[in-house]
Amino acid sequence: MEYPLLSRLTERAIFDSHAHYNDEKFDGCREELFAELPHQGVLAAVNCGCDLPSSQSAVTMAEQYDYLYAAVGIHPEFWQKGDEETLSQLEQMAQHPKCVAIGEIGLDYYWDKEHRAEQILVFEKQILLAKKLGKPVLVHDRDAHADTLNLLKKHQPDGVLHCFSGSPEMAAEVLKFGMYLGIGGVITFKNARKLPEVVTMIPDDRLLLETDCPYLAPEPYRGKLCHSGLILLTAERVAELRHQSVEHVLSVSARNAEKMFQL
Repeated sequence: MEYPLLSRLTERAIFDSHAHYNDEKFDGCREELFAELPHQGVLAAVNCGCDLPSSQSAVTMAEQYDYLYAAVGIHPEFWQKGDEETLSQLEQMAQHPKCVAIGEIGLDYYWDKEHRAEQILVFEKQILLAKKLGKPVLVHDRDAHADTLNLLKKHQPDGVLHCFSGSPEMAAEVLKFGMYLGIGGVITFKNARKLPEVVTMIPDDRLLLETDCPYLAPEPYRGKLCHSGLILLTAERVAELRHQSVEHVLSVSARNAEKMFQL
């Protein structure tokens, strides 16, 4: 796995606020990658769960590597598993000292249009769990902007809309009640239409950078295996749009992540 552009990293500091190193796409290269990432400037990464097994593996990996942290949650794709027993187990996992968030949780009407009410119920229960535990939420929102925004307005949790895909108007609403916006490799894609405008309007203290790895690798590695070191390329595009230095963008994003995750 070679990414020659990362020679530009030098001593810049990366905090990946949303990753999935428990994904099977990393099988066979995970340990090698974990050993390499600190040498690519990665200070920290939050490894997110999507169900109970992946949440448990996120916690286990966080125990093994100092720079990894865990988030636990039920992704909307797995809303059927959001029963009370599962949520009780999530609550216990979430009290691990290296579990810093409830996520990935949210709504997805792209893949599942038929079970909106069920998704909303599981999402809302997890928002309430996060508020009970004093932890931020990592929110997935795909083709569900109105319902996502309504729930966030209702409960106003701490947290981030990860891989933000909404309009500038939605971004403005989210920023009003103090949530963060997560920006990933999509900002480097030629077909990113609304996102550049959103990126220019995010205050410094509400910006987070992320990968959603192993997916959404930034250009010129689109379609290849993504990892936290590639945030450098996302940061370069964000810096260009915001007329800021790459160092500044990486620095404010890392500080915001440390604040949100209470590190």
